[in-house]
Amino acid sequence: MIFKIGRSKSPWLFHLNTGSCNGCDIEIIALFASRYDVERLGCKLVGSPKHADICLVTGPVTARSKEPLLRIYDMLPNPKVVVCVGTCSISSGVFTDGYSIVGPAHKLIPVTAYVGGCSAHPKNIFLGLQKAIEVFKEGR
Repeated sequence: MIFKIGRSKSPWLFHLNTGSCNGCDIEIIALFASRYDVERLGCKLVGSPKHADICLVTGPVTARSKEPLLRIYDMLPNPKVVVCVGTCSISSGVFTDGYSIVGPAHKLIPVTAYVGGCSAHPKNIFLGLQKAIEVFKEGR
């Protein structure tokens, strides 16, 4: 019971780049800077998906990143909450029909929330993260 309460108040985030240009990755890091400071909500970036509550996915899924994406999704503890950040992770963006693009993340794994934009603005990522936290607290 205490573990469940603690997890819901401070969701830990795992960031996965599946082939992006790093624009959205930089904006995710900006979330942790003083302007947006998501750590005040208890959010913390972790290095292992096994410790994460929410997974942030950036970029289109490439042929090389497909298997790691599926493995990392399996490693996430339940409830599995995934947020796609940026146009590329939602629709493959300008990389659509590229020779090494398998597709957007939602074709391979269930996605909880989407944050559009190229690159996604930290304020929008923050809003998407709030939705993901709500879903995580409900345990869906």
